[in-house]
Amino acid sequence: MEYIGLDKQIRRNNQRSFLLLLSFPLLIFAGVFAFLLFMHQGEFDPAAVHFIQVIPFIVGGVIVWFLIAFSMHSTMIQLATGSETLDRKENMRVYNLTENLCMSVGMKMPKLRVINSPALNAFASGINENTFTITLTTGIIEKLDDRELEGVIAHEIMHIRNKDVRLLIVSIIFVGIFGFVVNVLFRSILYGGGRRRSKDNKVDGRVMLIALAIALVVYLLSILFKFALSRKREYMADAGAADMTRNPQGLANALKKISGNADLDTRSDDVKQMFIENGPKENEAGIFSGIGGLFTTHPPIKKRIEFLENM
Repeated sequence: MEYIGLDKQIRRNNQRSFLLLLSFPLLIFAGVFAFLLFMHQGEFDPAAVHFIQVIPFIVGGVIVWFLIAFSMHSTMIQLATGSETLDRKENMRVYNLTENLCMSVGMKMPKLRVINSPALNAFASGINENTFTITLTTGIIEKLDDRELEGVIAHEIMHIRNKDVRLLIVSIIFVGIFGFVVNVLFRSILYGGGRRRSKDNKVDGRVMLIALAIALVVYLLSILFKFALSRKREYMADAGAADMTRNPQGLANALKKISGNADLDTRSDDVKQMFIENGPKENEAGIFSGIGGLFTTHPPIKKRIEFLENM
């Protein structure tokens, strides 16, 4: 990735991220309209009228889903990772590094949490100043020296300053909506298949299959958009951390130690998307490896290290 100035890169990245974020509600409306178009046998006008009628219900449902997810996101993340509050008395080193970095950029210090794991990983979360949190594993705290750990903490601070954590949570919520719809439709077809056969049942079954097919396509696209949104933010956080600490080599060395040692078990794959490292393992030759990394949440860690060392 060519370094062309941090501020310009951040502005460009925010513009692209906004377009990606806009794609999520558009996917919802497109999926609903496609289904209604099928229900009206391809006739556009009656499908459009029906679509306008259901828009308030779609918007209302999404708003309710968002309110629940926003209010519960911190608790769900903590349960998924098993993290605990990191008190100042427990680790003055981490507190001092974080506090100094926050003071250098004039921002309120986020909460600190810790995961008891030998894995080397960290992530930022939250949607506002009251919920912004940086979570570190005990492994990353113990294995990194001060300059390396400072680089990691600065990387997570940049995710907060660039509003990455908020964007990521919004994208996860949208994808969760699509995933829920797919799950409901699949279960309806699976457990409704043993009912009494009739002409109406066959028609209903065909409608459910079409609805599931549309939902699966929308769900797949939403996952691709979510992954793209995540990948675009990592380089910016790396560059911002290097600029904040005036020491790109510190974060580069940290990533070298993290590489191959970042595997952290959680109860949610969505949380892994927030980690400082969640790229594919070097020895994995998965089916998606030849499609330009579309199905990865992070750019290759080797490229991130090269980017930092060339700054």
